Amino acid sequence: MNMLEEIDHVQSTADLLHNKQEVDAAIDNMAHKINLLLADRDPIFLCVMNGGLVIGGELLTRLTIPLTVDAINASRYQNQTSGSTIEWVLKPRTPLQGRTVLIVDDILDEGITLEAIYRYCLSEGATSVYSAVLVDKILDREKPVQADFIGLSVEDRYLFGYGMDYKGYLRNMPGIYACQDNLID
Repeated sequence: MNMLEEIDHVQSTADLLHNKQEVDAAIDNMAHKINLLLADRDPIFLCVMNGGLVIGGELLTRLTIPLTVDAINASRYQNQTSGSTIEWVLKPRTPLQGRTVLIVDDILDEGITLEAIYRYCLSEGATSVYSAVLVDKILDREKPVQADFIGLSVEDRYLFGYGMDYKGYLRNMPGIYACQDNLID
């Protein structure tokens, strides 16, 4: 099976966990909480690429507070379904010294990447660091970091859609889907 056939198979057999309307409601709720908590903080909205692209754009249009926008790319997966080494692909150009940072990402899975980004922001002099994730995956073990703003909590399955990918594909799906367990290598 070639890659496009594999992607088609994954997509056609996946379970829809949350549709677009449910995701939109979750993003609205996150935005409301962020607007209240960070209203006077002049935060840097730090989008984690590539997964945070969709939620970042959706969330950004709902925030009414003054902020600046930048991006960071710390990848563990490199378009695979698993990975362990963090690769720093992009660091923000905006100085973090003395600033409040809001890290925005698609998913809090094991927390390894998010923890590394937290540490990076603090090492660059950020005065406070918050995080917003569209999805918090429910695991049977403790994570090294918890998100401050969570859109949805989901079961421990391999997910795609709304920025989350399957081997670099399917980030653009307008819902949150779970792959059939037997499809993940």
